[in-house]
Amino acid sequence: MASPAATGAALTIRDLGMVYRRGESAVEALAGLDLDIADREFVAIVGPSGCGKSTLLKLVTGLRPATSGAIMLYGRPVSGPRSDVGIVFQTPVLFPWRTVLDNVLLPADVLKLPRAEYTAKAKALLELVGLGGFENNYPQELSGGMQQRAAIARALVHDAPLLLMDEPFGALDAMTREQMNLELQRIWAASRKTVLFITHSIAEAVFLADRIVVMSARPGRIIDVIANPMPRLRSMDDTLAPEFARMVHHIRGLLGGTQTAAAL
Repeated sequence: MASPAATGAALTIRDLGMVYRRGESAVEALAGLDLDIADREFVAIVGPSGCGKSTLLKLVTGLRPATSGAIMLYGRPVSGPRSDVGIVFQTPVLFPWRTVLDNVLLPADVLKLPRAEYTAKAKALLELVGLGGFENNYPQELSGGMQQRAAIARALVHDAPLLLMDEPFGALDAMTREQMNLELQRIWAASRKTVLFITHSIAEAVFLADRIVVMSARPGRIIDVIANPMPRLRSMDDTLAPEFARMVHHIRGLLGGTQTAAAL
């Protein structure tokens, strides 16, 4: 994967800081973050709980203003919510009264995009994520993994170039999570969106990402950024490769060996 400078940065973060204030008390969540993410690059962020990973995503979406620093998305400062960002949360957050197709179409409805045109696109995305034939089902009729596939399709439907994913597979069982990692890699290869992916799992970060950003405990700072030389597309057999084990071991060391066995 070429460097951000070589391909043009999709996301630029400079000296970013975030302080939460409650009355006279203050909590510094992020401090002095600098990061460039190239167009179409897949970047994963790992770090201990409470290090500000989710806060960073909220700032990038414009849902919260930063206390200090700057965020540039495709050359424009982030100063509020943006329509060129898709978001996938840890839980799918599907509306139970809407069909799968209507849930996927939600961003198009909110943005008042042409319904007929985006219905065709939503159906194509459901095929892409392996949910063809489930358009008229309701969320409660789907498994957890299938619901998260629908959430990914929803995040892609309005063709936002940046996809933010906040521990999207954290609530899934181990086998479903492994399958979703394979599926997400395939979907990314087909759509080539820029992805910023938050996870607690070191192995998941190494499997999915072009680069892995390692953050410190609060206030969150960037300890290291590790380029992943492993070729794509990756299979589960690649998790047994010496290079994979070396990166996992290195990141675990940067985090002080505090990751649990389940996260490795």
